[in-house]
Parts: sequence; C-alpha cells; structure tokens
Amino acid sequence: MAMAEAKPALATTVFSLGNFPFTSKKVETSNRGSPPKPVLIVTPTTSGQYPVILFLHGFFLRNGFYSQLLEHISSHGFIVVAPQLYEPNILTVPSGPEEIESAARVTDWLSNGLQPQLPENVQANLLKLALAGHSRGGQAAFALALGYANTSLKFSVLLGIDPVAGNEFAKLEPYILTNVPRSFNISIPVTVIGTGLGPKKELLKPFPSAPEGFNHVQYFNECKPPCAHFVTKDYGHLDMLNDKLSDFADLMRNLFCVNGEGPRDPMRKSVGGIVVAILKAYTLEGERGDLEAILGDPDLVPVKIEPLPELIEA
Repeated sequence: MAMAEAKPALATTVFSLGNFPFTSKKVETSNRGSPPKPVLIVTPTTSGQYPVILFLHGFFLRNGFYSQLLEHISSHGFIVVAPQLYEPNILTVPSGPEEIESAARVTDWLSNGLQPQLPENVQANLLKLALAGHSRGGQAAFALALGYANTSLKFSVLLGIDPVAGNEFAKLEPYILTNVPRSFNISIPVTVIGTGLGPKKELLKPFPSAPEGFNHVQYFNECKPPCAHFVTKDYGHLDMLNDKLSDFADLMRNLFCVNGEGPRDPMRKSVGGIVVAILKAYTLEGERGDLEAILGDPDLVPVKIEPLPELIEA
C-alpha cells in the first residue's frame, strides 16, 4: 500500500528580528508642523514603501517602555508611530475621551507630518494604516476604531494588546463594552492578544491588572469576523515591555502586577511576532503564510499560547 506523502511543516521567522535595518527618533511638539503630541518613530532605513502602525501606550506608561517590541515589529518592514499621549503623573492623566481625541489628532498629523520625519527614500503608505494599543491604550484604540473621535485617515486593521476597560469599581469612559457578542461596529480585521496572568490576584496584589469581565475576553467576544484571539498563558499584563523601565515604573510593575516567572524576551518576541503575522496578512496583500503557520502549530510561538489561538473568518 502506498504511503500518503507527509505535508511539510509550515515555518515562520516572525518571532526573530526581521531583515530590515531600522532606526528610532523622537519628535517633539515644539516646531511648526510638529505632531500635536510627542511621538517615537521606529522605521526601516532600507529604501521602500512601508505600512504604518499607530501604537497607543498603556496607563501611566511611556512610549519608550515599548521600544524593544516596536523595534521587533519595524524590523519586519513596518513604520511604527507611538505618541506620548500624556505625561505619566497623576496631575496630567486625561479623561478617556481626551485621550482618544489626542490619538485622533496624531492620526491626522500623519498625513503631512510623518513623511518629513522619515529617512531618505523611505515612504509611508498611509493607505495601509494599522491601529494598535496596549492596556488603556488598547481601550482607546478600540474606541477610536468605533468612531468616538473623527480622523481624516482610515485604519486597515486593529490590534488590542491586553486591552482593559476598567474594573468593577471604575469603568473607563467611554465605556464601550456591551456584553453582547459580535456587537462592535468595526468593519476592519481585529486581533486581540491577552495575557493569562493579567486577571490573576495574589495575596499582596489583590487588584488584577486586567480583571475578568473587563479584559481581552470581552473585547474579542464583541468583535465581528474577521477576528483573532491569542492568549499568552504564563505572562502578565506588562511583560511585553522592556526589562528596564524607570525606577518608579519598575516599582509599580512589581508591586501591582502579577508577572511571569521567566525572562520577558520570549514574551516580547511572541507579541511582536503575532503582530507582524497579522499585519502581513491584512496589510501586505494577503501574505497569510506566517499567520497560517502559527494557527496550524501554536508551538512555534516562543511562549505558551493557551487556549489554542482562534481565528474567526468573515
């Protein structure tokens, strides 16, 4: 009897640094034509045209805390723009609607302000503009995609990285969760990346960073297809950030968040690789090979993905 030919296993390189050299720069608000908020731009330096990702930071965090994650994404051929929407001190934290409006104004600035900030012969393709955010920034990204602030540019894909809508004591405004499956009026592909330890409590950490009922599970459940869901089982809410933040931020991370026990580099590579696979699938003319490889073999991801990743097609 003839043996059936075994199919070769799919492979992906999205969890390693890509082949595009990159550079980073900060652009302040001081000059004419400057962005309405300071921005960190991470961009390939090789000549070409690249999709753009607008990345919104989490509560009380700085955009620079994500530099290694953003560099990973950029090295695969993407321009990342990460605004500093507010200074992380208790006197300057804006309301939810103010934060969303600031993100919208940065989005509008991209049309004429981004290109002069890029290396020579590097072009931004704003017809392929992705929107991403982490934690409270993930909530703001969803709200922006839902139209809570108007923008002159349209987004092609939305990514929420452990998004949080508040907790049982205080809900973030505007409160967008409805607890109705597939209720979000978002017509673009959406991916939600959650953390297994975000909802966890410990004896000295009784308030979870991403509490049940307000976290990635609800966001995914309310997304319409096409939508995808990944959960990094053994890592926490801030484990995709750089190892070293600031003294204060490091203290807050250790005091208030349940963190993974292993090194954070595999978590950054996992989140960065999943983001790259999604962006390639939905902004680069349907380059779905990396996404299909991950869905077919979640063990390719450097950290454990559990439950199994889910993709609901349109």
